[in-house]
Amino acid sequence: MERSADWMAQAKRDLENAEYEHKGGFYEWAAFAAQQAAEKALKSAYQRMGGDAWGHSCFRLLEGLLAAKGMTDEELLAQARLLDRFYIPARYPNGWAQGAPRDMIQERDANEAIRAAEHILRFCEGLLA
Repeated sequence: MERSADWMAQAKRDLENAEYEHKGGFYEWAAFAAQQAAEKALKSAYQRMGGDAWGHSCFRLLEGLLAAKGMTDEELLAQARLLDRFYIPARYPNGWAQGAPRDMIQERDANEAIRAAEHILRFCEGLLA
């Protein structure tokens, strides 16, 4: 069953949550939610193409999607790579040599993650149109 609309709806909700967490000062959760938004948006594009994407790396998901479409976009890949930095370390203290995610992920990081996710969502929405 093709469920790209469901994946994209959740991606948008996750992005809204990233902004909510950011406003509350929970920058680690904002960064993680942004990563989740991008991951789900990318999976929505795979769904639309009739595929099923597994894994959590935005970079790898985007790389495969671009290849399938015969496209390249180094800026978008850089943004996906940035988001991958927040998949584990934004949630677990053992993602860092010392300190907890709340100490290590700052407002600037959350801002960058949210902007990167917005860019990836726009790209994926374009593929769904």
